[in-house]
Amino acid sequence: MQDEQNLRYNKFWLAVFILSALVLVLWSWFRISISISPPPVTDRSADTLSVAHMSGGVSRCGQSWLKKDTSGLWLMYLKGSPYERGVTNGKLAKTLIYDQEKAFVGQIRKMIPSDCYLHFLKFFIYWFNRDLDKYVSLENRQEIYGISQSASPEFAFIGTNYQRMLNYHSAHDIGHALEQLSLVGCTSFGAWGNSTSDGSLIIGRNFDFYMGDEFARNKIICFEQPDTGHAFMMVTWGGMTGAVSGMNEEGLTVTLNAARSKLPLSACMPISLLAREILQYASDIDQAYAIALKRHTFVSESLLIGSDKDGRAAIIEKSPYKTVLLESRVTSILCANHFQSPEFASDPMNIENIRENASLYRYRRLQEDIARESPLTVGKTASILRDREGLNDADIGMGNEKAMNQLIAHHSVIFSPSKRLVWVSTGPWQLGAYKCFDLRKIFHNFATPGKGAKIDDSVKDIPPDAFLVSAGYRAFIEFRAMKKILHECINQGRALPGESSFIPGFIHTNPRFYESWFLAAEYYYMRKDPDRARSYYYHALGCEVPRWNEKQKIIRRIAECNTGSKKH
Repeated sequence: MQDEQNLRYNKFWLAVFILSALVLVLWSWFRISISISPPPVTDRSADTLSVAHMSGGVSRCGQSWLKKDTSGLWLMYLKGSPYERGVTNGKLAKTLIYDQEKAFVGQIRKMIPSDCYLHFLKFFIYWFNRDLDKYVSLENRQEIYGISQSASPEFAFIGTNYQRMLNYHSAHDIGHALEQLSLVGCTSFGAWGNSTSDGSLIIGRNFDFYMGDEFARNKIICFEQPDTGHAFMMVTWGGMTGAVSGMNEEGLTVTLNAARSKLPLSACMPISLLAREILQYASDIDQAYAIALKRHTFVSESLLIGSDKDGRAAIIEKSPYKTVLLESRVTSILCANHFQSPEFASDPMNIENIRENASLYRYRRLQEDIARESPLTVGKTASILRDREGLNDADIGMGNEKAMNQLIAHHSVIFSPSKRLVWVSTGPWQLGAYKCFDLRKIFHNFATPGKGAKIDDSVKDIPPDAFLVSAGYRAFIEFRAMKKILHECINQGRALPGESSFIPGFIHTNPRFYESWFLAAEYYYMRKDPDRARSYYYHALGCEVPRWNEKQKIIRRIAECNTGSKKH
């Protein structure tokens, strides 16, 4: 009997040992599988470079430098080998990189407050991106690795400096693949010939990628002179080497617009790095298209390409399975967040996107704006990018995703490729002045700021939007502040202080926006007051609701309120 008990006891602990060993082996295999090693670098002399602070607020490191413009924009010039550009970028912008990562991680924590789920999400993303380095060129990896030398150890719990910096380059892709996060809803357009006042090409774009106000606080206008390919500029942020809006010295522009995507099974080339490759190595539309054809990306995206050599613009529509060049038969081309080519006409994801989201509505509003403002000038282009109204000039509420100007833009840009001029918006959003930069002057003089080289072309700046000094703007700022309080009360299940005056006051700040009424309804729904909630839900339905799923949620809530009223 004792022998049998000992045998069972030994078998039990043997099973525990084998299971523990198996778990340990699987965990070790998993950690090895998700680990990404830094790229090889033969010349690391840049590691010894130090930052020198010069007059005029200029910081120099090697051949590169950084300066904050009086408008609040950061101006950066990078030159040298890929690793040198990365190292000097990191050393010059160390504080900006830290602030950017802190803002990004903070916003993720707001969206996903559960530490347990965040821990799971971290390992999921690392597993998802385990082969990411295979789809990123050695040049890009070396530049990212150089930047990572200056990343903060504060975020080591997320991963190594290099792996974090590399993974952040896929944040745009993952953000719009997870469409329920509603992080992106960009708009861009090009006009030329009889659609512009002088016949030259004009490109306008709003980059509506929203990760919180802190994330958009420090915008960097990066002027990069690599040792291969074309010199180029792009609007970016600390730690980012990919391009979302940019123009090169050949007068070729690239802007990104997200399209509807399924959540992919694994990572491929981040779309911003494809855009960066096009900026650096293409000088016309055909060359840009040839590069796009070679690369495998893991989300769907429209890349609007403007070309001085071609004198026009075209759109590269790219999904994980198909790449199409869309050209216009007229002298303008428009881009929102859906595909337009015949090749994607029957694509189920694209059809669903057009039917359920704000893209087509915004596209039609853009058609109205261009028809009314044509022939376009740079000033008229800025007016279009700042347009807050809906179709037929309808008041659809401030901040509506169906408007050109959703009052969330990370940045807004206007390009004049033939003149090599670019205008970049200053905050807030695209309401501040658009600062003008001349690429022809910059790439000749920008490397010697201490000799009085003028970086911007302030005579050509576009003045701030008059809306900035209006009662409407003050009301929108109040709306945002009150919305934050209301959100917190709903999420925490607590009563508003001064509820009877707060709710009417909140709605009064933005009465034509569906979200004002919807959040008031959600509050009363949370407070188990179905009759009052239902009334506010009906008001929300009477406004311009941007997304189908949002409208369906309101309809479901009304049905639930009806049931709740009957119970009472």
